[in-house]
Amino acid sequence: MTDSADAIEFAVLNEIGIIAQLSSAAIEARLPEGMRLAHFRVLNHFVRLGGERSMVRLADAFQVTKGAMTNTVGRLLDRGYVTVRADPGDARSKLVSITPEGAAAREAALAAMGAELARLRTAFAREAWGAALPFLRELRTWLDSDRDTPR
Repeated sequence: MTDSADAIEFAVLNEIGIIAQLSSAAIEARLPEGMRLAHFRVLNHFVRLGGERSMVRLADAFQVTKGAMTNTVGRLLDRGYVTVRADPGDARSKLVSITPEGAAAREAALAAMGAELARLRTAFAREAWGAALPFLRELRTWLDSDRDTPR
């Protein structure tokens, strides 16, 4: 199939979707015993952004239900990877933050991916990675902000 000029946006998003599926499977296969991709993603979110997040804010960030996020956070809490405390501004809400053990678990997961990341590093020129990143970040930022745009 060739990409028509009016379908290039779909073709790019389709490639990103396929890459996301393939990379998610590769990552999950290399995670430490008992860690799932959802757990890693939440830990990575906290390492990347820091701070505390409410369950609702986490669920929104990952576009899952509050119940699904509560389940994921509960499993992380059981392992000591996050802390959960009452939100002083809203007694009905809980605030989640990563623990040093959670940050270490995220680092261990990255280390477990080391060989695969090294294979990627040698498969493509560093310049190609550098050239792709600005557009992908800009696209992610736009898609994230556009979620809240009324249709």
